[in-house]
Amino acid sequence: MSLNDFRAKIDALDAQIVEALNERAAVAAEIGRWKQKNGVPIYSPQRERKVYEKVLGLNGGPLQDSALRAIYREIMSGALALEKPLTICYLGPDGTFTHQAALGKFGASVEYHPAKSIDSVFTEVAMARADYGVVPIENTTEGSVSDTLDMFIDTKLQICSEILLPIHHNLMAKCRLHEIERVYSKPQVYGQCKTWLQNYLANVPKVDVDSTTRAAQIARDEAHAAAIAHREAAHLYELEILADHIEDHPHNATRFFVLGKDMPGPTGSDKTSIMCFLKNRAGALVEILLPFKEHDVNLTQLVPWPTKRRAWDYCFFIDLEGHCEDTLVKKTLAELEELCVEMKILGSYPKAEAE
Repeated sequence: MSLNDFRAKIDALDAQIVEALNERAAVAAEIGRWKQKNGVPIYSPQRERKVYEKVLGLNGGPLQDSALRAIYREIMSGALALEKPLTICYLGPDGTFTHQAALGKFGASVEYHPAKSIDSVFTEVAMARADYGVVPIENTTEGSVSDTLDMFIDTKLQICSEILLPIHHNLMAKCRLHEIERVYSKPQVYGQCKTWLQNYLANVPKVDVDSTTRAAQIARDEAHAAAIAHREAAHLYELEILADHIEDHPHNATRFFVLGKDMPGPTGSDKTSIMCFLKNRAGALVEILLPFKEHDVNLTQLVPWPTKRRAWDYCFFIDLEGHCEDTLVKKTLAELEELCVEMKILGSYPKAEAE
């Protein structure tokens, strides 16, 4: 076959793909109308999981699973936009890691709205000015995000999905490495890049800013300034990446929560997040751990957290494996509730897979 013959074959396949995609989109639009008529949430994390699993299970190559997953992310994003125009609020501005996490989850066909703070993301979703919100909850090296945990104490929003995003930090500037006089980034970022900074920029002042995107903006506008930020920020603000992947730990990742008003159903591979408020007395923590052992429910995280309601008043943020509708999890939570002053189920949601 000649090159033209191969291209003609590609053209014919493209015509079939476009036709099939539009047939799929037409069905998605019908589904959207049915959901709105019956009061069913447009975004379904459990359905999203099943689509990915089915599509990747059908994949015989040569496309890699990661490529096929990215293609279907955009197909489903377009379908969501047809079912109902969605607004996703995230901790901004554009180019932050939270922005990247949101794009990776919802794709390019929905509307994005950056918020200046984590509490603003919660507020926008609670007031129905956004359909869903995306906030960071923890980093593998820096631990929990305090502002997010604070908001969960009193919110009525549900965690409906989680995102795991590998974090790669890049040094970017408009000058050369030896010309840098100041570095801008978030304090947490410096903590994740200590070794590289000590080796290459030990005597250069590190200036704290509220986001990596803001750092990139300053590096664009200020002479002899550099930023540590996501690779996309270099593209957005016309900076040169002087060093990439400067984080200390190659498996550095941040976990994000998708906030909504409805809890998704079980998928068979889920997690549940709760908050337990206990009486301040000896043995209280031991007591709430016993139901997990008795019912063989795996507890994956336990974080003590000040409630800020009263001095020295703490609650516990807990992650466990399983959905709150699963039999053993339901029994565990029922026993747990009897031992707590208050127990909040923050959400049950599909386990995330690393990007």
